[in-house]
Amino acid sequence: MAPRVDFYVLPGSEDRARLVYACRLVEKAYLQDCRVYVHTAGPAEAEAFDELLWTFADRSFVPHGLADAGTESPVVIGAGEPVAADLLVNLAPEAPDFYERYPRVVEFVDADPARRDQGRRRFAWYRERGLAPETHKI
Repeated sequence: MAPRVDFYVLPGSEDRARLVYACRLVEKAYLQDCRVYVHTAGPAEAEAFDELLWTFADRSFVPHGLADAGTESPVVIGAGEPVAADLLVNLAPEAPDFYERYPRVVEFVDADPARRDQGRRRFAWYRERGLAPETHKI
């Protein structure tokens, strides 16, 4: 079965706002007992998102860890080999080739011109593979 792909379009261009929104979505998925793999562009981005997930909200707790540390947490953050999960959150600029391993894929686009162009390319990439991504304007 083909995965469901959702694009969340944010109005601002601040990278932190995009990442905090991703944290909220990850938290929501975790609270619904979903296992989540957050895919980033590289180890530095994975570590930064790991830190943000600890601090994005005062009353929030989302158990998570880095993939390269061999974590067994319900939320895993990485930049390399994918981890089995119910949801793939892509924070990398390119669509991951392994997207088909997940029942649901989430992408984020904001008003930053470079990230918006990357988002358009990812959207087209999924459509070229026969998927019909849904867009949600935030």
